[in-house]
Amino acid sequence: MEKKTIAVLGATGAQGGSLAYAILNDKNSPFKVRAITRKPDSDKAKDLINSGADVIAADLDNKDSLKKAFKGAYGVFAVTNFWEHFSPQKETNQAKNIAIAAKEAGVKHLIWSSFEDTREKVPLNDDRMPTLLDHYKVPHFDSKGEANKIFMELGVPTTLLFTSFYWDNFIYFGMGPKKGQDGVLGITMPMRDKKLPGMAVEDIGKCAYGIFKAGDTYINKTVGIAGEHLTGAQMAEGFSKALGQKVVYNDVPAEMYRGFGFPGAEDLGNMFQYKADFNKEYCGARNLDESRVLNPSLKTFEAWLTANKGRIPLE
Repeated sequence: MEKKTIAVLGATGAQGGSLAYAILNDKNSPFKVRAITRKPDSDKAKDLINSGADVIAADLDNKDSLKKAFKGAYGVFAVTNFWEHFSPQKETNQAKNIAIAAKEAGVKHLIWSSFEDTREKVPLNDDRMPTLLDHYKVPHFDSKGEANKIFMELGVPTTLLFTSFYWDNFIYFGMGPKKGQDGVLGITMPMRDKKLPGMAVEDIGKCAYGIFKAGDTYINKTVGIAGEHLTGAQMAEGFSKALGQKVVYNDVPAEMYRGFGFPGAEDLGNMFQYKADFNKEYCGARNLDESRVLNPSLKTFEAWLTANKGRIPLE
């Protein structure tokens, strides 16, 4: 039986790469991978080719290139990278290009890696958190959330995949433990005592793979995934155990976090505040049992730390 093609956007990135390798590493997979990237000559693209993927060049800002890349594919995994350009409007436009291209190419199942539109709970005139860029509360959430409707309105057979905080951010995004004035390592977030849904980025791809393998089950549905829901104190305890030294959780007000000054600090400050203020709903939308059904090898935070503790920069 001929394998169905899954076109994977961002295949040389974190989420797309995790799905591509979830498929490629399964010798009995009913799918084959068409990896879509702007840089088909990159080392990561060459690694995908060597692993058995087809690699095609396309650009999210060019709808025609996407349509060509999607031609003949059964499924599409769609993801965008807000942090590459910090423009919510650009991200929404890219999602629109993906949706139109998928519709015109006759794609049977598209997974859109997305988030909630926070403005549904915190309108722009709500001063609980500042409005950013005139039109957003949490730009990197709202731009994706705005696009959710586009896929549905165009009639693209879509699964909205609501992801969670990457634990990998502790490696790559500068969120790892840092020494305080007292010399003690600490992680800092404005989450109060609320739980933060998180997961290993590789498990996002594996969950997406589970959705594709389930056929039509999740089409036109929203699925929220996470590895665990943990408080800052619980994560600090996990770090202490894994690293063999004390790590504390520093809770700070969201207003202070927004003022830290690194690129995206205001966006992330609002994001953490949203997750804390609407914690019951946010955690409830990310079902751990369903995540494990989709991905039986789903990692706990402890397992992720055990595998990655040597990669976490300690400052």
